[in-house]
Amino acid sequence: MRLLQDALLDSIRGLTVFVILKMSPFVRLWALGLAALLVVSTPVQAQVTAFRQAVAETAARDDDLAAFYRAREFAGIWTGADATSQARRNALLGAFSDAHAHGLPAGRYDVDALMAQLRAARTPAEQGVMEVTLSQLFLQYARDVQTGILTPAKVVSAIKREVPLRDRLDTLNAFTRANPDGFLRGLPPASPEYTRLMREKIRLERQLAEGGWGPAVSSGSLKPGDEGAAVIELRNRLIAMGFMPRSATPNYDQSLVDAVGRFQDAHGLSVDGTAGQGTMRQINVSMEQRLQSVIVAMERERWTNMPRGDRHIWVNLTDFTARVVDHDRVTFSTRSVIGANDPDRQSPEFSDVMEFMVINPSWYVPRSIVTKEYLPQLQRNPGAVSHLKITDRNGREVNRNAVNFNRFNERNFPYSMRQPPSPRNALGLVKFMFPNRYNIYLHDTPAKSLFGREVRAFSHGCIRLNDPFDFAYALLAKQETNPKDFFQRRLNTGAESRVNLDEPVPVHLVYRTAFTDVLGNLQFRRDIYGRDGQIWNALSRQGVAVGAVRG
Repeated sequence: MRLLQDALLDSIRGLTVFVILKMSPFVRLWALGLAALLVVSTPVQAQVTAFRQAVAETAARDDDLAAFYRAREFAGIWTGADATSQARRNALLGAFSDAHAHGLPAGRYDVDALMAQLRAARTPAEQGVMEVTLSQLFLQYARDVQTGILTPAKVVSAIKREVPLRDRLDTLNAFTRANPDGFLRGLPPASPEYTRLMREKIRLERQLAEGGWGPAVSSGSLKPGDEGAAVIELRNRLIAMGFMPRSATPNYDQSLVDAVGRFQDAHGLSVDGTAGQGTMRQINVSMEQRLQSVIVAMERERWTNMPRGDRHIWVNLTDFTARVVDHDRVTFSTRSVIGANDPDRQSPEFSDVMEFMVINPSWYVPRSIVTKEYLPQLQRNPGAVSHLKITDRNGREVNRNAVNFNRFNERNFPYSMRQPPSPRNALGLVKFMFPNRYNIYLHDTPAKSLFGREVRAFSHGCIRLNDPFDFAYALLAKQETNPKDFFQRRLNTGAESRVNLDEPVPVHLVYRTAFTDVLGNLQFRRDIYGRDGQIWNALSRQGVAVGAVRG
């Protein structure tokens, strides 16, 4: 009984003192006297019962909360007068007040509204309801800031990523054992990229409050030697963006050429220093749109809040690159070609583990390509696509001249198709395998000219590499004394050869239209598949908003 009495007194004192401290000095003296009277005059057992019954009834709607409070015999963790409960409340309110900095819905974590609810909760039953409400908000915040607001596949079906959601009951129990401030600070991704993105978000918001980048450039394109009002607009905008030091030049001179080149490099454009139509479109993208990209990138970073591997492969689809990363440092990078911007050919987003490479690979043509692209050609001419072998279900080659292809359609075509190893093979001379249900892998290609394009979206979904041999050497360096010699000896046989990686390497296919470079500078890329636009719309529906912030 004594323990129950103490628990009740702690609960009443905690909420009462929390409310009273917000009052004026005169009202505070009156309220403290009234609080003391209430504590003395109210039956302790009844108050404890009312509080814990309210906790039990409110928590019963959520299995995890019900289990958590049941294990505690429905005692609170937030509403007591003890120092620990007060520290938890203060830490939670502090985290909520910073929710906007993480790109979270500020309205969901409205500190003023929550304070009003706490003040209004005067009876033990009302305090019990608020106890559970705080736990619900805590769990919602933990999920939002740790692993994201959205479920990716529900927004964009091509995002196959499995978000590393944490166990809610484990999260609550861990919080009760930890320093509250430290625990809440440790919820967001600890990656340097997330920290840099948040820093850049705050910087852009402050600059937006001060007028942003100024007016858009009125001309559709400009070139070296031009002069006039549009050149001055371009100059001023590039200065505001940080790509050019302060200048009074009215001409498109060398300083402007250099500034445009820096802008182009930071936006994945061909660097020539000329503000053509493509470059000008990117220059005129508003600061609000760029902020949206940063906020989406932070959400995407939360979706990958998990160990990525000391060594891993990072394929940014929008950047058309594939990189080997060792201990957060890029040790190899190559251009890539990704899936064409067609619903059936876009490259998906997911993570897996690369297990082996195949030197001199055969290309086993995916059935979708066989039936949709090659069968119609064979129906017109049985000799079409002669570089491919047609095989039966046992892998035996079929005499194409003995087959009436017009008898078949996409559903009942009984054959497969394969291209043997050769320099003209669609996969080139090496492919890198991380077996997955989407039949996506990295590979060489004979179509080398595509790597010179600015936008490189041409494949059926797999990732083609500009420097596949060097990529192979980088991977094999972990297990071969002379990786180049090892690879070339296998290659020169002309025979298909599988090489296992002694240490499998995680592969992450990601889609980032905003990210930072090795120096921490913000980079932007075009939303080639329109996915980030869909994600922003979904975030906006959840209450996320772009806003100017005064520093």
